[in-house]
Amino acid sequence: MKTIHIRIKGTGEKSTVVCRKRAFEEGIPKYLSETKKRAFVFTDDNVYRLYKRRIAEVFGEARIHVMPAGEKYKTTDTLFALIDAMARERLHRGDALIALGGGVVGDIGGLAAALYMRGISCVQVPTTLLAQVDSSVGGKTAVDFAGVKNLVGVIRQPELALADPTFFETLPPREIDCGLGEIVKHGALDGELFDLLWDNRNFLTDLDFLSEIVPKNIAFKADIVSKDPHENSLRKCLNLGHTTGHALELYDGTLSHGEYVLIGSIYEARLAARLLKESDKAYLDRFEQLARSVLQADPAAFDIGGAAEKARLDKKNVSENGIVVTAPLKRGEYALLELPYDDYVRELLTIREGL
Repeated sequence: MKTIHIRIKGTGEKSTVVCRKRAFEEGIPKYLSETKKRAFVFTDDNVYRLYKRRIAEVFGEARIHVMPAGEKYKTTDTLFALIDAMARERLHRGDALIALGGGVVGDIGGLAAALYMRGISCVQVPTTLLAQVDSSVGGKTAVDFAGVKNLVGVIRQPELALADPTFFETLPPREIDCGLGEIVKHGALDGELFDLLWDNRNFLTDLDFLSEIVPKNIAFKADIVSKDPHENSLRKCLNLGHTTGHALELYDGTLSHGEYVLIGSIYEARLAARLLKESDKAYLDRFEQLARSVLQADPAAFDIGGAAEKARLDKKNVSENGIVVTAPLKRGEYALLELPYDDYVRELLTIREGL
């Protein structure tokens, strides 16, 4: 078992992440018994179908609100349907919302908990590899709005997150690859993680290996979040691959989030190799090999020119015509690049021709 604590300096805000098998079955009853809170469960129809028996065993008669599964339902309509259900259940500030599912459920549930009565407790139970290493840790909550990913949201830490590797047993291979997209991204930011991934690159989908590396990824991200909860400086490194990845995700939409992050990371690694003289070309080649070992799609098979327009709306941009990219640089190091939009498009198209 590994327990990771996130403490936000200067605010007193804290969050606990427990990583171990049966964290769900054992952690939820312990939490509810110790806090005396009433649970309100939020999940999606895929998770409810797969785990209906486990949910019943853990929560008994607790109220369950089920949303349709899928990124396309990460909307204000779904958010306010959840808040309406919470109000009809007459939840009060001493109760807790349990977000049981992948990143969409975690984002919407976390945002609803933050908004309802100006904030009730939230417990994240991420059921996908991606959600365990990414969205359930760090407090980012949001819904998509006006065609922009995660446009409406807040940063608010969950009181507790339970990362249980037994959920991986029911994930299809593509969902494993999706989570590995974020894990490989973390490897680009931390030298020890990169070495571990590189040395095990032929075994990345092995469930025992994933059980070992997930707590290391969570601890890495938790350390960054503790130091920079609101993404003012250090936490911006976690956007590596996301500017181009999000643009492709919004424009194309046929792959998973993690797959787009991998594609975005490949393009942005090549941006660094082309534009930054201090970049380590040999390392960036190995990083691209690692990303491609997980990625099933061809990075050159997408309309980069069309997708680039979506990057104009990226929240990381600081000027009207500038595109901000977090690019891998060398082992354990990254760089922030800001390119004029026309240069960004031209560079991506050039890179695409060479893939």
